[in-house]
Amino acid sequence: MAPPTLTPEQREAALAKAREARRARMALLARISSGEETIRSVLQRAHSDPVVGKVKVSQLVRAIPGYGPAKTEALLEGVGITGGRRAGGLGSRQREALLTALS
Repeated sequence: MAPPTLTPEQREAALAKAREARRARMALLARISSGEETIRSVLQRAHSDPVVGKVKVSQLVRAIPGYGPAKTEALLEGVGITGGRRAGGLGSRQREALLTALS
């Protein structure tokens, strides 16, 4: 199936919306890195906030100081969360297992 044909105005609007979403996700990860926001508070908003819900769990964990790719992968594997899982798609048990493993 071919993607829909967009007018130049529609294309520009879609690109602007995508840029804004990327900026919001980057700001969220920066707040986690700086300690302004905790993973617990972010995961509580995951179902109601579309920006938070679309961030991969691996990116959220990797934003925590001291967690690199290897440590993040081991943590997520230990709690049974696949690497591509998004924050909005976590179930309550997965969320609690992740928070327990991080504390």
